Amino acid sequence: MSGLFARNRLIGLALAALVAIVDQAVKAYIIGPLALRDVGRIDLLPFFDLTYTENRGISLGMLQATDMEMRWMLVATTALIALVVLVWMMREKAMGEIAGLALILGGALGNIRDRYDLGYVIDYADFHIGTFRPFLIFNIADAAITIGVVIILARSLFVRDKGETATGDVSHGET
Repeated sequence: MSGLFARNRLIGLALAALVAIVDQAVKAYIIGPLALRDVGRIDLLPFFDLTYTENRGISLGMLQATDMEMRWMLVATTALIALVVLVWMMREKAMGEIAGLALILGGALGNIRDRYDLGYVIDYADFHIGTFRPFLIFNIADAAITIGVVIILARSLFVRDKGETATGDVSHGET
């Protein structure tokens, strides 16, 4: 059974690497061939555009890195969080948790690379319904992190451990 757990962890590491690589490749395409940085905005669909944004903060634009010290503090903080997620992922056995954590890790690595290299995170995905924007402008890394968090939360709320009975009581072998 330990071979299965090792395989699941390797799949998790591969998924995290894939998310980070795809995120960086799309960002390179966005600022390279599409020149979105220069154009500013490309209308694609009635509900989705590409809009270039430099996010110098963290989630929801909080904790803006207005100077070099804050930039490196955000890099260090997010790197520490990514390390915690990696350790957590390597301790998990179930593929569901590993997949969710891998998405979070891969997204974090993509955004950390931006912040390390550029001092900000490149965001470009602009979903809207008319003038209503249910989300801030985001990127693939942000989407992966959000999906990973939803997976972890859903599994923690709705998936029972195998040691539990139908009523939710844990069997301890007592009669």
